[in-house]
Amino acid sequence: MTGQPANSTRETFTWGHAELRAEFATAADGTLRMTGLTRPDETAGAPSDSSGGVLPGASAPLPLVEVTALGHGSGWSGQRFLDGALGSRLRYRAHRSAHVGGWHRLTVELHDPLSGLTAEVRLSSPDGVAVLRGEVRLVNEGAEPLVVQSVSSLLVGGLPSPDVLDVHRARNDWLAECRWYRTPLRETVAALNHGAHEHDSRAALALAGRGSWPSDGHLPMGGLTDRTTGRGLLWQIESAAGWRWDTGERAGAAYLALNGPTDAEHQWRERLAPGGEFTTVAAALAVGSDFEDALGHLTAYRRAVRRPHPDHTALPVVFNDYMNTLMGDPTTERLLPLVDAAAAAGAEYFCIDSGWYDDHAKGWWDSVGAWQPSERRFPDGGIQAVLDHIRSRGMVPGLWLEPEVVGVRSPVATSLPPEAFFRRDGVRITEHGRHQLDLRHPAARAHLDATVDRIVGDWGVGYLKLDYNISVAPGTQGDGDTSPGGGLLGHSRAYLEWLNAVLDRFPGLVVENCASGGMRMDGASLAVSQLQSTSDQQDPLYYPPIAASAPTAVPPEQGAVWAYPQPGFTPQEISFTLGSALLGRIHLSGHLDHMTPDQLALVQQAVATYKRVRADLPAAVPFWPLGLPQWTDAWIALGLRPGGGSEDAAGGTSYLSLWRRDAEAARTLSVPHLAGVEARVEILHPAASSGRARWRAERAELTVELPAAPACVLLALTPTEALTPTAAPTPPA
Repeated sequence: MTGQPANSTRETFTWGHAELRAEFATAADGTLRMTGLTRPDETAGAPSDSSGGVLPGASAPLPLVEVTALGHGSGWSGQRFLDGALGSRLRYRAHRSAHVGGWHRLTVELHDPLSGLTAEVRLSSPDGVAVLRGEVRLVNEGAEPLVVQSVSSLLVGGLPSPDVLDVHRARNDWLAECRWYRTPLRETVAALNHGAHEHDSRAALALAGRGSWPSDGHLPMGGLTDRTTGRGLLWQIESAAGWRWDTGERAGAAYLALNGPTDAEHQWRERLAPGGEFTTVAAALAVGSDFEDALGHLTAYRRAVRRPHPDHTALPVVFNDYMNTLMGDPTTERLLPLVDAAAAAGAEYFCIDSGWYDDHAKGWWDSVGAWQPSERRFPDGGIQAVLDHIRSRGMVPGLWLEPEVVGVRSPVATSLPPEAFFRRDGVRITEHGRHQLDLRHPAARAHLDATVDRIVGDWGVGYLKLDYNISVAPGTQGDGDTSPGGGLLGHSRAYLEWLNAVLDRFPGLVVENCASGGMRMDGASLAVSQLQSTSDQQDPLYYPPIAASAPTAVPPEQGAVWAYPQPGFTPQEISFTLGSALLGRIHLSGHLDHMTPDQLALVQQAVATYKRVRADLPAAVPFWPLGLPQWTDAWIALGLRPGGGSEDAAGGTSYLSLWRRDAEAARTLSVPHLAGVEARVEILHPAASSGRARWRAERAELTVELPAAPACVLLALTPTEALTPTAAPTPPA
C-alpha cells in the first residue's frame, strides 16, 4: 500500500495484520495522526467509540512524532513531551508499507517546511503478535544546522480517560529487581474542570532511566490497564543508555509518549548539519485483553526481534564458580574439584568468573583490562590446563569479562590513547577504580577484538559472561559529540554493534549479558545476547520474587537465575534454592565439591528435572496465578503455559513454580486457561516431596499443600480430557 502527499483532501489509511490494526488520518492542519489501534476481537466498535473496547480510540489523537529543538521551543511549556512547536508543523508527505520476513512494516514521511526537518516514522509488527514497534529517523533537509533536544520513538493519544486507568511500573534495584507496582493515574494527574480553562493540564506521570545502567532504579518498561474493561497496554523502550516515558491527560483522554534520551533528563542533544540524520532508539507497545495477555504478546515480540541463536532452544545448564562459592578468587586447586562436581551434577557449561587474570587475591576489581591469565592462580599448565579439564569432563568452558572497563591498575589504562576512553571537559572519567572505554574509537574496539579472538579463537572458550559493574552519567563528550548523553548513546550502540560482530565471527559462542546482575536488562541488549543475568541476590530466600517476576523483563529461556546450594544446607533448603531456577535458565553454583553423595544426588535430580522441562520453555508464555509478587509475599507463584491461542494453552503441559516462604501450609491458585479441562498434576521437583496438589477442573483451581517452610515445588499440569463444552468454571466461594 502506498499513499500520495495530501493536499486539500483528508488522507486516511489502515495498516496492520490479523492481530493488530492501526488507522491513520490527516487532521485539518495537515499533520498525520494514529486514530485507532485495535485487536481483531475489538473491531466491532468504531475507533471513536470509547465503549467499543478500542485501545486507543480517536477522541484525542496526537501527531505521529514529537520533536523539540533549540530555537524552536515547545508549543506549551511543562513536563510533558507533546504539543511541541516542531511536531505540530510536521506535515504528511507520503507512506509505504511492506511485508518482509514475517514482519509488517510501515514507513511514513513527514516534513516541516519551516526548519527543513523530515521525520521518517518507521512502524513494524511481527505476524500474529499484537505489538507495535516504533522508531523515527530524522533528516535535516534545511540549509541551517538543527540541534535536536528530544524526539519521540512512539507517541499515542486518545487512550481512555485517566479516571479508569492504572499505571504499572517496576522498581529494579541491585539485589531487588523486577518489583512491579500499580497506582491509579489520577493519583498523579488530577481531574480538572476542562471547560473552565483554555488549555489542558500540564501534569504528567514521567519515568526516566539515567546513566549507562538502563534498568537501574526502574525497568525501561511500563503499562496501563483499564479498570472497567481489563484491557492493557505494556511497553518497553529499547535503549542501553537513557530513556523516558510519560503519560497524562489531553483533551479528556490519556496519552503515552515513549522517548530515548532527552536533553532535560540525560543531557542529550544531537546536532544535525544540513543533510545530517539521526535515528531514535526503538520502543515497543503491546496491546492485550489484560496485563498478562499484553505481556504474552511482548514475550513473543522479544523472541521475534532478537538475534537467532541455537542457545535459545538448547538451554544448556551453566555452572558459574562465583556466587556464594569462589567469589572472584579462582585457582587451579579450587577449580579442578569444582569442575568434577559440576560435571557430575549434570552441568553442560562451566564458567570461570572474575579474578582469573589478577595475581593478587581479591584485587581483581581495579586490575581489569589486559585479560591475560594470572600465573600465580594457574601455576601448572596455566589456565589452559583448567579449560582442557573442563572439556575433558564433557563441558564447554566459559570465562568472565568486563569488556567496557579498564582498571586504574591495568597496563591498558596507559597503552590506549586518551580518546579511547570516556572523557568530559578533556578529563578522563574514573568511576569506582575503573575507566570506561568508548567503543566508537578504533583502538578500543581493536583491543577488545584481539581479546575475544585470543580467548574464543585461540583458547577455545565457548561462553562469555560479559559483566558491567559501573554506571557513568550523563556520559562522555569526546571529539565530535554535541552532548554527554549523545556520547553515551553513541557508545552503547557501538558496543552492541561490536557484540554482533563478535557473534558473526563466532556463531556458536554463547554470551551472557550482566551488569551487576540486572542493571542492564533492556530490550536492545536482550536482542543481541543469549542469556540475561537477573540478579546478584545471594540469599535464596530473597530470590523467589525476582525469579517469579523476571519473565516480565526477559523471555524465560533467557533469564539466568542463580541456584547455589551449599553443603551446610538441609535437604529442604537445597531443594528450595534449586527450585527457584527451574522455569528460567539454571545458573548453578555452590560448593558442590564439598557435598555428601546424598546432597549431590538432590542437585542431580533438580538438574535432570530441568532438562526434562526445558524443551517447553522457548515457546512458553508466563502467567501469575497469585498475581505479580510483592517483595515480602509468603506465597509466590510463576506459571508457564504453552504458547499460541487458547486451544494450544489447554492442550499442552503447563508448569507452575510455587514458593512458600512462611504463613499457612496450603494455598489455592486460579489457572483460568485450563478451566473445564481435566488434568493430571505431577510434582516434578523435589523428586521426593511431602507436598500435595489437587486440581478442580470445574473451578479452574489448584490447591497445594506444603507442610513446612521454606519450600519450593515445580508442578506439571497435563490435560487428560476436556469437560463438556457447556461446562463453565464455578465462581469461587
